[in-house]
Parts: sequence; structure tokens; C-alpha cells
Amino acid sequence: MRRLLDRSVTTADQRMILVAPQDFAVPRQFRNATADPTLREALIRQVQRLRGSIYLEDGAIGQSQLSADGRHCTREDAHSWHMLFLNAENRISSAIWILPHSGDVSVDHLRVRKCSMWKASDWQARVSQAVRNELASARARRLGCAEVGGWAVAPESRNTTDGLTLALGCFSLLNLLGGSLAFTTATARHCSASILRRLGGSPLEVNGSAIPPYFDADYNCTMELLRFESRRPNPKYSSVIERLQDKLSEIPVIATAVAPTITVDTYEIPEVSILQPAVAF
Repeated sequence: MRRLLDRSVTTADQRMILVAPQDFAVPRQFRNATADPTLREALIRQVQRLRGSIYLEDGAIGQSQLSADGRHCTREDAHSWHMLFLNAENRISSAIWILPHSGDVSVDHLRVRKCSMWKASDWQARVSQAVRNELASARARRLGCAEVGGWAVAPESRNTTDGLTLALGCFSLLNLLGGSLAFTTATARHCSASILRRLGGSPLEVNGSAIPPYFDADYNCTMELLRFESRRPNPKYSSVIERLQDKLSEIPVIATAVAPTITVDTYEIPEVSILQPAVAF
């Protein structure tokens, strides 16, 4: 597995693309950024279509939760970084989003407030306190805050290291952005939660007691509310995250705008294949 993971990181610049948040001027540490709002929107729509087909097949959502053309759309899509892998046909085969927040973000503006555990009357106060404690600790250490979600891997890519590389890429990207505490609601389906825990994620705690897994009726599966720090991964993966961080600074970034100090390199993306509707997975 480690050999396959190393190969995935080594070739990441050949298969990976970053999509920057809407109206975000990409900073200078990303050296291969291109301002192309039309392509950016097309990539987001293909990500949404990929998620829609996978989540519907898994039973996590119903047909009524998709757009007329089969896309799973969320408000986070416009404001997040999207990390994508392309397959041999230059179609998006796996994706994840990373939503950065300002350092003074309040609990009321976090997406985790939507999770079932937060809404449960007998858990709401404890989950809320756990999140507040984490935010206070992050601010004291001058860490940013982020949320991670939308992790989707096409069936034909699940026996590869693409999903694992995307998870590691969250650590790498957040480090490039200055370092962050991150929250996520991870599903037990496809071992997403266990993978993230293996990389350095852990359950939120209140008074030394972990917030347990819970069943989320909205997604019809068991979920875990996890947190991780981009600068404190499982040491086993530290070198991989550092290598991937170097790769992310060079891979193509598609944005609506780039900072004027950036030197923009030309990156030819085969638009015909990438913009045509994604196949149903």
C-alpha cells in the first residue's frame, strides 16, 4: 500500500486539479494558477454530478435531493477548495472539498451544526461545547479553522489510493494555507471515518469523554464527528503529506481570479472530455 501511495503522490501533478473558492484570488504559493471562471464552473458541476450518482447509489440521498440533471449541490461548493482526481479519460473520478473559515468564525457559522448529533436534544449542549473548546484552543495557537466534506470516489477507483491521497491532500492544502484545525462529519460507509482516524483524526471530546458515532437519518448511515489538525497528522504519514504539499503548489489551480503577483503557467486541459457530462458511476 505504501508503495502505491508513494506512486500516487509522485504522479499527482499529472492527474490532480485544484478548484479555488469563488471570487478568491489564489495566493502566490500556488504557482500554476489560471483564471478561468467558465472552466471552474464546469468542473464544479461535474463534481456535483459525480457526488450525485455515488450518493444516490449508496442510498445516502434520494432522487428528490438532486437537481434535474442529477447533481448534488450544496452551498459549500462555491466557497470551498475542491481537490479532484482525473481518470484516464480526463473525467473526474474522485473529489473532496475543503472549506476554510476566518480565524474568528463563530460556532453558528459552522456546517457541523447541521449534523444529527448536534440537533439531538440530549447531545446538543455537549457537542456545542466540544466545538467551542476546539475553536478556542485553535485561536490560542493561531491556527485557522476549516471543514472538510463531499468526499466521493467512483467505484472503479475504490481499489486505488486515490481516496487516501485526497484525504492526505486535505492536510497538505491546509498547511499551504497556513495550518488549520478542521472538522468533518465522516461516514462509516466505505471506511471514510476509519481512514481519517488512521491519518490523525479523532473524535471530539467533552470533559475527557469522546462524542460517539451516531446514526444520521438524513444520509441513512452511521457517522462520526471528527477533528484533525493539519500540522499534527499521524507521524507515519508526515513525509507523504510534505511531499504532497510540494506537489499541490505546482498542480493546476482553476480559479475566478489570481493574485497579480503570481506567475501563471500555461496548462492545457482537454476541455472537450472534461466538460462533457460525467458518466453514471
